[in-house]
Amino acid sequence: MWRRRTLGLLFICIFVFILLLVRLMQIQLFKTEAFSKHNVNLLEESVKQRTQELVIDNGRGNFLDRNGEPLTHKKATVLVLFPFLKKTDWDVEKVADITGISQEALEASVESAKKPFAYGKPDPVELTSFQMNQINALKIPGVFAVEKKFERKEVPAEQLLGLTGENAKELKKRYPDKELSEKTLIGVSGLEESFDEFLLPEGKSKLVYHVDGGGAPLFGINVKYVDPANPFYPVNIRTTIDKTFQQKAEELVDHYQIKKGGLVLLDIEDNSVLALVSRPVMNKKDPYNGAGIVNQMLKQQIMGSVFKTVTAAAAIENNLDNPNVLFNCSQKINGKPERKYDYGMLNFTDSFARSCNRTFGELAKDLQKTDSNMLEQFASKLSLTGSVGWQGDIYHTSDFKQLPDEDKGRVFVSDEARKDANFAAMSGIGQHEVRGTPLSVANMMATIARGGQKEMVRTVSKIEYKNGTTMVDFPKKDLKGDTVSPYTAMKLQKLLREVVVNPNGTGRWFKNLPYEAAGKSGTAETGKFADGKQLHNKWFAGYFPYNQPKYALVTVNLDVPDNEGGVNLLFADMVKMLYEVNH
Repeated sequence: MWRRRTLGLLFICIFVFILLLVRLMQIQLFKTEAFSKHNVNLLEESVKQRTQELVIDNGRGNFLDRNGEPLTHKKATVLVLFPFLKKTDWDVEKVADITGISQEALEASVESAKKPFAYGKPDPVELTSFQMNQINALKIPGVFAVEKKFERKEVPAEQLLGLTGENAKELKKRYPDKELSEKTLIGVSGLEESFDEFLLPEGKSKLVYHVDGGGAPLFGINVKYVDPANPFYPVNIRTTIDKTFQQKAEELVDHYQIKKGGLVLLDIEDNSVLALVSRPVMNKKDPYNGAGIVNQMLKQQIMGSVFKTVTAAAAIENNLDNPNVLFNCSQKINGKPERKYDYGMLNFTDSFARSCNRTFGELAKDLQKTDSNMLEQFASKLSLTGSVGWQGDIYHTSDFKQLPDEDKGRVFVSDEARKDANFAAMSGIGQHEVRGTPLSVANMMATIARGGQKEMVRTVSKIEYKNGTTMVDFPKKDLKGDTVSPYTAMKLQKLLREVVVNPNGTGRWFKNLPYEAAGKSGTAETGKFADGKQLHNKWFAGYFPYNQPKYALVTVNLDVPDNEGGVNLLFADMVKMLYEVNH
């Protein structure tokens, strides 16, 4: 009996030993680079346990403004110290003399360090190039002066540029054929996401040294510099943003306490984004909590009277702009007496300048009788209902979109509404189901300013290799589809200018700006209420200078009471700022 028990126990021990042997072989031989369901690289992890390093550059591509100024990061020359210095006799006195940092402070920082660090808290002390050369000339092991890449705490145009994060599952889904560490950063929003494939790192630049279990140098005190050694990477994404304009625009938006909304500034000549501000601001610690991660300038909004520009274009091309025809602007759109905006009898031009709802409601009805699709056709001609961001075939990617999250605008949702005269009237003044993005509205103004030439909006002009040569170019491209005639565009230009120069125009506040401006105001009812008050979207969209158009600008404040605004003052101050910068 005891022999059977002994044999059974022996077999169990042998079986357990075989299992352990198989497991050991799996760890040591077969699965060393992709262990467990998490694909852990055991070789890398074992090296990490014996290695301390300081990353100088994570290798991910960078974003620059149109002048080559870094937007998401900065490079600074800093003093790097390694913790093994506490176990060596190093010339701290000379380092202190060169850097201006006290000897005591340097020794204390090394004594408390457990890993390599750039000296200075919370922000590293920056050295001059002369100081850098002096430090490195000392050739003290564990003491270096290097140019290190730092991510900016405050990133301009943060919703446009977007965020990065670690997501092993999404990384594998996007790049199943690439061998990438689970810790690789990927873009999760904005341009960081749309350009992610180009921004992926080839490897990190870092200072490395090996330690034993006690943290002492394992192979002497030589620190190794590790670099991907690829002269072409990381790449730089050269955006069309002007950093100076962007920073001033953000200051002005916050000055006028716009909690939801922002602005879009376009360069009319190359139809590119010079500045884009979206509020609310992003909570970097918890970006998906709240609306901060949403780029409001790319989301469809109720635009109100700004849409009268579309109705006016359709009326012009259908000969409904007869200056001798008068409209009863003492009545509301439904024919009831207008108490608040009792303008009397107005012709087409004065109706546009004063933004008479009755006139454009009646015109929309007349247009609908001719063709129920008329408003949609002209909204498309003026780039309000389609995507306006740059898209096309590049490199090895077909139909690449710079702004994949951009909403498309609309006029009607249902065919029933399209054929209803009352809904047509409401749509003619930019209410009911009419929606458009601030970006598309800015593009509409740029299209009119160019005489009807409709183009895609660029946010990035090119991708550059590390050495400055061009990898991918994003040229100017026309938007597909019909546009308004040059004659119609010219008449729209005059109407938009009339809004400003007319003594009773809704843009008369801009008459004395240093640049002559043209544009259209909008106050849209949102159907939302707060504290018993109806909330509105407040807009001003225009371009300037009037005779030689250079900029298109849209300012918008969303979901605010009727007595709040800020968009007019914001528009005016942006015009003044641009004039001052250019003069």
